[in-house]
Order: sequence, then structure tokens, then C-alpha cells
Amino acid sequence: MGHKEHRAKGPRSLRVAVLSISSSRTLETDESGRWIARRADREGHRVVDHRVVDDDLNAIRRALTEWITNAVPPEAVIITGGTGITPKDVTIEAVAPLFSKTLTAFGPVFAQLSYEQVDSAALLSRATAGVIDRCLVFCLPGSLKAVKLACKALIFPELGHLFGHVADH
Repeated sequence: MGHKEHRAKGPRSLRVAVLSISSSRTLETDESGRWIARRADREGHRVVDHRVVDDDLNAIRRALTEWITNAVPPEAVIITGGTGITPKDVTIEAVAPLFSKTLTAFGPVFAQLSYEQVDSAALLSRATAGVIDRCLVFCLPGSLKAVKLACKALIFPELGHLFGHVADH
């Protein structure tokens, strides 16, 4: 079966959680996280939670672990922020060790798309994605432009298809 047939068989609606990493934003000022939640809803998904946590490895892991071990966990988590290279950017260090599978193409494809928009500044992103238990997890930069690019070009067009594979449909 080809990718078009697999894509067609994937679920149309998933439970999605949004996690924003920031020491300065709140839910009200979280432009990128709010955009993800609105877009997920517009795409037909159910946003089950949206939180903002500090740029702190343990806080990030706590929120993610709480969701994934919930009786009805999200099927996808989209994280925004903390993927850069400053000392306080610890999203990748918090999340990547939890992956049972890594979507190794996600980062390079996102970097290529970013390069087309921001030239060599695309090197600053460490965007990544993977699977924790039966949950897809995407780690995106905090900028609204980067979030829109990743969600529109990569995540939402393939979310049901990807989850179909994770759930082994």
C-alpha cells in the first residue's frame, strides 16, 4: 500500500495537547501556542490541553509525562519553544531521551523549509519529532513564523497518517 492509501486510512481527528516553553509568556500572551491550538481545532482535532511551562528540563518532562500517562492521553503533543542553542533552551534535552522512535526526517525537512525562508539562520533550530509510547511529539521553535511553517507544511498534513502507523492501523 502506498503513502496515499495509508494517509487516507489514518484517523481524521486526534487528541492534541499544546505545550509552550517560556519563562515570560502566559496562556494569554502565548501567541505561538494559541495559534497551534486554533489551527488544530480548524483541522478537526480536539485540543485536550494547552499549558505554558518554564524553560526547565524537569518542568517540561513533568508536563509531558503527566499527559502521556493519563488514562486518556493525547495522541499528539506539539511543543513550541526552547529548541534553540542558548543555555536555557532545554526542550530537546528534556524530550528526546524519552523517544522510543525518532522521526529522523522531521528536523532536516523542517530545516530545509526554514532555510528557504530565513537563509542560514535555519541553523539555529533543533526542531525534532518522535514517539513516546503511542504519542507523537513535535518540538518546534517558539517563533510564530516557524510554528506556522511546521504545522502547515509538515505536521497537520501528515498527523493522521503518522498516528495510523504509531497505532499500527
